[in-house]
Amino acid sequence: MATFHYSGSSFYYNDQAIRLISGAIHYFRTLPEHWEDRLIKLKACGFNTVETYVAWNLHEPKKGQHNFEGMADVVRFIELAGDLGLHVIVRPAPYICAEWEFGGLPSWLLADSDMRLRCYHKPFLDHVDAYYDVLLPKLQPLLCTNGGPIIAMQIENEYGSYGNDKRYLAHLKDSMISRGIDVLLFTSDGPEDAMLQGGMVPGVLETVNFGSRPVEAFNKLREYQPEAPIMCMEYWNGWFDHWREEHHTRPAEDVAKVLDEILSLGASVNFYMFHGGTNFGFYNGANGHTFDSYEPTITSYDYDSLLSESGEPTAKYYAVREVISKYVDLGPIELPAPVAKRAYGRVEMKEQTSLTANLNRISAPIHSAYPESMEKLGQDYGFIHYSTFLTGPRPKDEFFIQDLHDRALVFLNGELTATLDRVEPEVKLEFEVPAEGLHVSILVENLGRVNYGPFMRDCKGITEGVRYGRQFLSEWTTYTLPLTDLSGLQFEGLFRQMEPSFFRSTLVVDEPCDTFLSMEGWTKGVVFINGFNLGRYWNIGPQKTMYVPGPLLKQGDNEIVIFELHSTSDTAVTFVDQPELG
Repeated sequence: MATFHYSGSSFYYNDQAIRLISGAIHYFRTLPEHWEDRLIKLKACGFNTVETYVAWNLHEPKKGQHNFEGMADVVRFIELAGDLGLHVIVRPAPYICAEWEFGGLPSWLLADSDMRLRCYHKPFLDHVDAYYDVLLPKLQPLLCTNGGPIIAMQIENEYGSYGNDKRYLAHLKDSMISRGIDVLLFTSDGPEDAMLQGGMVPGVLETVNFGSRPVEAFNKLREYQPEAPIMCMEYWNGWFDHWREEHHTRPAEDVAKVLDEILSLGASVNFYMFHGGTNFGFYNGANGHTFDSYEPTITSYDYDSLLSESGEPTAKYYAVREVISKYVDLGPIELPAPVAKRAYGRVEMKEQTSLTANLNRISAPIHSAYPESMEKLGQDYGFIHYSTFLTGPRPKDEFFIQDLHDRALVFLNGELTATLDRVEPEVKLEFEVPAEGLHVSILVENLGRVNYGPFMRDCKGITEGVRYGRQFLSEWTTYTLPLTDLSGLQFEGLFRQMEPSFFRSTLVVDEPCDTFLSMEGWTKGVVFINGFNLGRYWNIGPQKTMYVPGPLLKQGDNEIVIFELHSTSDTAVTFVDQPELG
């Protein structure tokens, strides 16, 4: 049993004053086989605490269906941290942001058109409480008050940047306490008046998030909370990337300088991130700061942090450790052996098959009067295929997908006619309809739900309707394509690609090691290794390679399946031993 609390300006663990030097590692962005390696490196850098969010959408992908296995085994991650002598901060708020799909909220919430998010709306709170009935009993034995490593938990995340519903925040606080959570509770917000006013909760410690100017940030916090320790819950030492942008980096010297300022003030700190990891599968989020803006996050979550995406210490790691050594007696550094990397070389694709030839093998048709969104059809991520017949003759007119989310390939009689994107609404599609009519099919990709800000109600697919001129089109056949099971695909030899297609080949491995997959020559799509969804690639960058953790590979034959939406100049991929993030 242990206690963690604060008195005056200090934290205390078992009545001994303690400064928290913490780093964020998200268990859901790193394979379980690598958790120990990353945690050991965190401790070797001089950190005494690890922090993680808990992603609701990972643990309850369908209402009432829960997952706590494999990468979702948060209990094992916390226990492992405790076994290594680390304290643990857990942030299990329903909403986590984190550049994670829908900020961690499960997409099935949006199947209810009346659902209100992150406020005192009983249907929303009923879902939260049902989730907490499953999650919190798993965490409760791991609290320091029960002999475990968890010393503190967050009740909501940067809520002052979103709302000011204090009744909602109080409900979350009471929901945790009533389920046996008796460790220190906290909130975190930006160091601004409106954010602190909206996000603070009576009886709950407030912390602040920033990347620079710590004196200014802590002074603002003290205006609202003068008698408490000061802590930066998110020290942004790097940043994330969107598609179409440059890769973000921040000099190690600058990160070290700001950390020195933080520690010289007597503050505690949590690095966001210590190790970023990867947005495997379709779990990347997106930003949408205005009604008509949309910026999806890339697959890599390297974050230019202290450990690279593949877990290697960077210059920033050593610069930070040197600063910490001014305040803590660290002794000589002891690091695990570097994780082995291999360049397995070029692999030619051997087989191919088109999407349309396999629709009935990997999905089932749904007939409806109008196109429905993914959420209404019980689909969370991936792609969705709509088709209808447009009668003719008709003179030339404009074709509209009303409120497209997010990117669509439009085919007329099986021929790709246009690529429409919510980011480029000025693109126009006009055509005539011949007397015999036209078959219209639309493949829509969910590029990631918005994870931050006022536009999080981000339903996917065709959310309103399809028009030719002023007329809404009806009688649609829809196939949901989450791509979770591709075993039904029937491949043949290579052929000239005319539509979205799957490619398959085999990587033969003598020794499974970490590697990086170069998608040079390919346009846009998704890669699967032995059935595991590595994530998206896109030639608009910045990311050029995809991280392939060694534990995904096995000795001998490894299946590679690529879903390419457009075309490739070379039906081969290359496995290299260094990443290229732009």
